[in-house]
Amino acid sequence: MERDPRPEKVAIVDELKQRFESSTAVVLTEYRGLSVAELESLRRRLRESGSEYKIFKNTFVRFAANDRGLSELVPLLEGPTGLAFVSGDAVEVAKAIKDFARENPELIVKGGVLGEAIISAKDIISLADLPSREVLLAKIAGGLAAPMQKFAGLLQALPQNFAYALSALIAKGGAAGAGVEAAAQESSTEAVVEDGVNEAETAEEAAPEVAEAEAE
Repeated sequence: MERDPRPEKVAIVDELKQRFESSTAVVLTEYRGLSVAELESLRRRLRESGSEYKIFKNTFVRFAANDRGLSELVPLLEGPTGLAFVSGDAVEVAKAIKDFARENPELIVKGGVLGEAIISAKDIISLADLPSREVLLAKIAGGLAAPMQKFAGLLQALPQNFAYALSALIAKGGAAGAGVEAAAQESSTEAVVEDGVNEAETAEEAAPEVAEAEAE
């Protein structure tokens, strides 16, 4: 008769399943040959980069991985295995692991999971070569700022007469009830509008040169 698993074992598997579910990524490594001091150094680096390095028996990790639909991780669970559960930027964690492995060749990256996708050791090393989230956001912000600066320069290049022309058009449309007065002012208003539009077109043609000059 098969015995039910002990409550403490069930609790460990449940903890692992919860960690797999709540982590943005999980990196599996083999730490054979690392000293206690080196393992503590690894834990500290990974903690600073937004992850927690934990060691569980492979049997428990297999149960949790299978229950979470991550059966492709099971072949990686050979030898002493440590798991980095990522709660922050996966790129930063991959960089920390790559840097530590360069200094301590005993640490071997096996593979892992990113979101719901299984990734290889090569994928993790490639991930470490990407810019961090902060750098990417800064580049995006810089890319958005440049067109806005050019647009501001274009607005500054528009002649003041164009604004006067718009005001005249608005006044003309709202003065339908004025009748005779509107008719009397119509010719002079149209002249202002025409002058404003012509100057606006001239400014619009010159806008690229203005933007280019500002960029220089």
